[in-house]
Amino acid sequence: MRNRRIIYTLLGCCLTAAAHAQGLTLLKDSQGEPALTLSGSVESNILLPREDKDINAYDGPEDALTNTYVELHLGSKYVEAGARLEYLQYPLPGYEPGLKGWGVPHLYIKGHYRWAELTVGDMYEQFGSGFILRTYEERSLGIDNALRGGRLVLTPTDGLTVKALAGKQRHYWDWNDALISGADVQLQLDEWIKPLQKSQTRLMLGASWVNKHEDYDGKTVNPTDVNYLLKIPEYVNAFDVRAQLQTKGGLNVLAEYARKTQDPSFDNRYIYRPGQVAMLSVSYSKKGMSALVQAKRSDNMSSRSARGVSGTSSMLNHLPAFTLDHTYALAALYPYATNLTGEWAYQAELGYRFQKGTALGGKYGTHLKLNFSHVRSIDKQAEDEVRGGYTSSFFKQGDTRFYQDLNVQMEKRFSRDFTLNLMYMNQIYNKTAVEGEGGTIKSNIVVGEGKYRFSRKATLRAEAQYLFTKDDEGDWAYGLLELSLPPHWMVTVSDMYNAGSSHLHYYQAGLTFTGGAHRVQAAYGRTRAGYNCSGGVCRWVPATSGMTVAYTYNF
Repeated sequence: MRNRRIIYTLLGCCLTAAAHAQGLTLLKDSQGEPALTLSGSVESNILLPREDKDINAYDGPEDALTNTYVELHLGSKYVEAGARLEYLQYPLPGYEPGLKGWGVPHLYIKGHYRWAELTVGDMYEQFGSGFILRTYEERSLGIDNALRGGRLVLTPTDGLTVKALAGKQRHYWDWNDALISGADVQLQLDEWIKPLQKSQTRLMLGASWVNKHEDYDGKTVNPTDVNYLLKIPEYVNAFDVRAQLQTKGGLNVLAEYARKTQDPSFDNRYIYRPGQVAMLSVSYSKKGMSALVQAKRSDNMSSRSARGVSGTSSMLNHLPAFTLDHTYALAALYPYATNLTGEWAYQAELGYRFQKGTALGGKYGTHLKLNFSHVRSIDKQAEDEVRGGYTSSFFKQGDTRFYQDLNVQMEKRFSRDFTLNLMYMNQIYNKTAVEGEGGTIKSNIVVGEGKYRFSRKATLRAEAQYLFTKDDEGDWAYGLLELSLPPHWMVTVSDMYNAGSSHLHYYQAGLTFTGGAHRVQAAYGRTRAGYNCSGGVCRWVPATSGMTVAYTYNF
């Protein structure tokens, strides 16, 4: 019970601090305007687990688990400073072991004057689409790969932004030894070229460079022949170039290419082969219609600040999945994780709104959206691993299909108070390629979601979902009822049922209160084991049973 008392005490302190910190002005200037302000946030997620052998739920030694964060930011006209307290001494199940601990791992001070900004401390940054550098925080995945060092951002004239940085990357409660440095230049040419301005055309050019210096310890063993040690490059360089065109008519074209020098690591089995990624994305939108087509080829582009680690930690870059992030429970049952060794990924989407008064639009209009995603391996021809691992023709695809998703969604309002959403999805998920075993799962999913407003203070939302498959665990069914009672209350009940092999129910009942900037959610029930994914990055979450409490506050 000791850790449960600690967690309750910590949450109580967070609530007390939040209640007294709202909108705090510490100092005013001569005109009575705020000159020094305090802002921040509190987030605490708590699990009180119970034994549930039917679903093999988490049954560890702790009687209460929590991931709790408290952020504070001081702001003034020229200087900003911030810190974040993290209490993860008893973390929620499924996070990597190194996440356990507590302290203040995030500190920074930022100064800005006219066209210059300097940050010292912990920082997040992304160059372009993130192919060679993206540091960010995603708490649901246990990711915080901030850089600790310095960053200078210059905007000496309209249309020109120059960034330079250097630092070491966070690795749980420590920082990796490698020194990361880089620079980025972005030009907004329409700020300088008058014909582009007159035609309301935006044209951007960008270029980035990132260097990793990681000392070689002389102990890395050749994975194919343990009698030999590998000579690892101490310096790894990565380059990125990109261009984006946006027109008044709704056309948006983005092309980007990145390349990385030899970087033998755990991810690629220590092969000596450069990495590269190329992307082309074209979208078009006008009133009532939108279209998107994009393609990406990546090859050996995993990049970490520590060559011997795996999992979600120490990643320097990000490779988007080019698959739709589904929000419906059964559509997200088999999510795709980007293959770091290489893939061809395609995505196309078409959205159309049938206008009011037409045969298909009816009284309120009808919105349709069609989305298609396809991901497969790249061509790889075997070669001696010491010389580079393999060769690969750029445009040739491999024989392995990793993932495919075809879905169509319809949103239609039938009256002022009733809205209906329907979705059909056909999915092919190569579980062996993504998770290591399990074969290929082919499924069809149907979803119906209805929302009815009884009054200004009562709205009922209902979901009914079914997943048809002969593979893996067989069919699944899901139902949800959600009653919203604005402005403060929401009641939710749901059940996910395996109609295939286990015939188990994963039920949930929850109550949510929202008051101003405070939000408290309490729920009781079961959670199925599976992957939690965001943008192609995934974390395995074990089955849990018990009560959860989540509190958030922003001020």
